[in-house]
Amino acid sequence: MTMDNVNVNNEVTLAGIIDDELCYSHEIYGESFYSFVLRVTRLSDICDYINVTVSERLIQNMELHAGSYVCVNGQFRSYNNYCETGNRLILTVFARDIRQTDDLSEEEAFNPNCIYLNGFLCKAPVYRTTPFGREITDLLVAVNRAYNKSDYIPCIAWGRNARYSSNLNVGDNIKIWGRIQSREYQKRISEDETVTKTAYEISISKMEVVHASVHEDDAEIS
Repeated sequence: MTMDNVNVNNEVTLAGIIDDELCYSHEIYGESFYSFVLRVTRLSDICDYINVTVSERLIQNMELHAGSYVCVNGQFRSYNNYCETGNRLILTVFARDIRQTDDLSEEEAFNPNCIYLNGFLCKAPVYRTTPFGREITDLLVAVNRAYNKSDYIPCIAWGRNARYSSNLNVGDNIKIWGRIQSREYQKRISEDETVTKTAYEISISKMEVVHASVHEDDAEIS
């Protein structure tokens, strides 16, 4: 990944096909932003459908439509969407660079979905096992960005990483490498009605503790 220095704690590289037409998202200081869903194929041929937000300035000389093949570099960001039904966490890739292409580099073709995060654990890990005995730990990581803001990103560790991360503490500074994955789930909104929703999280392939937080039980008494 090639990103500028201000983004070294949150880096995303994606390569995939635009799944729908671009739509207007919002405007900040006279700059318009658009959003689209990028379809990224895994090695297993399963696809992840990832939200991307991009400035009009980056795409003004492009003709992007559903079916266009693009490579995106950026950050994975979270936003709170306040509505009548409550507060909802929105996750999207904020594009720093985008290019339309039919010719992927060797790295992009081999790994079209990669993310690196350096953040802090902000909730206690939740360790569980599947009915088939697979070990999973759910983590919520806060990643700092400019202007005293943070992105809150759900992550999932598997197997050995799940056992390791289940012993982490709130406040621990960790580095994570992995991919963004999407998954559909059913949510019941009444006795007779359910709706299909999409959840996004980081599937962790590698992790490292940068600095463990100091807790009362571990602190030296002077």
